[in-house]
Amino acid sequence: MSAELLLGGVVLLGASVQWLTGMGFALVAVPALVLLLGPSDGVALANCAAGVICLVGLTSGWHLVRLRAMVPLILASACTVPLGTWFSNHLPESALLITMGALVTIAVLVIMRGVRVHALSGLKGALGAGAAGGFMNASAGLGGPPVSLYAVNAGWTIREFVPNALCYGVVVNIFSVATNGVPRLNGGTWAAAAAGLTAGAFIGKALAGRVPEHRARLLVLLLALIGGISTLLKGVLGA
Repeated sequence: MSAELLLGGVVLLGASVQWLTGMGFALVAVPALVLLLGPSDGVALANCAAGVICLVGLTSGWHLVRLRAMVPLILASACTVPLGTWFSNHLPESALLITMGALVTIAVLVIMRGVRVHALSGLKGALGAGAAGGFMNASAGLGGPPVSLYAVNAGWTIREFVPNALCYGVVVNIFSVATNGVPRLNGGTWAAAAAGLTAGAFIGKALAGRVPEHRARLLVLLLALIGGISTLLKGVLGA
């Protein structure tokens, strides 16, 4: 199987589960993209793809965005994205793989447990979640989990969470691409990624009304957990 075909399949899977469940692109795709392209280009491609998905999804729900609630999240992320980029540019590849694998694994386990943390509420919680999300997005392509935890502790409903998460995703990925740059890929790889994004959107929307949401989310988290552990092990074995 060619590398381009495999990469397109990874992006397709990530995009499908994102459109199916409203979450999961980075959790599912980042470990595989990092293994295929290396930490730098893998994260940069995840930032680009996730930003496009969030932007497209936001076109139908932008009027539901709570701008006042999003401002501290966005401002805090803007402060930590450069730190995440610096971190990813100065660690050895094995250390980056270990860090990314650990972050994915921990994020999945925390989401599975539905952890509630009192500190992640109010203005301080928003600033903390935004700062953590900005750092994790720029360094590992994983800006969503901290915002998800903030939403859980703030008592947001799914209807409230989705458009605001998309808004945050658009902005934090723009910040991340601005600091990380675009991945250095050839034309065939870009075409495979674009095809995967497009096909994933159609597949995810087609399955949305047929697959129970709780089963789809569990599948996403299990796939992400496998990917996180695989990335962690590769980093440890390559260290």
